[in-house]
Amino acid sequence: MYGTDVYENRRYVHVGRKSKERLCKIWLEPEVEIAKSGELSISEQREVIEITRQFRSRLLENWEKVVRGEKVEILKID
Repeated sequence: MYGTDVYENRRYVHVGRKSKERLCKIWLEPEVEIAKSGELSISEQREVIEITRQFRSRLLENWEKVVRGEKVEILKID
């Protein structure tokens, strides 16, 4: 999440691979879905959607921490 992201109407996260510059943007609400695919392939998009669904509650908790000005750790999935 970036500092300016808290002003969006819908909560979302950015997802990417280490070797990619353009990140994928994923809406967390009302349902998990791709907003912008970035440089991810179709199969990578499917994978990150599934992972995002698994970690959705944790990601929303982190979003609330950002809004409150608290520090959050980057969620890394191998």
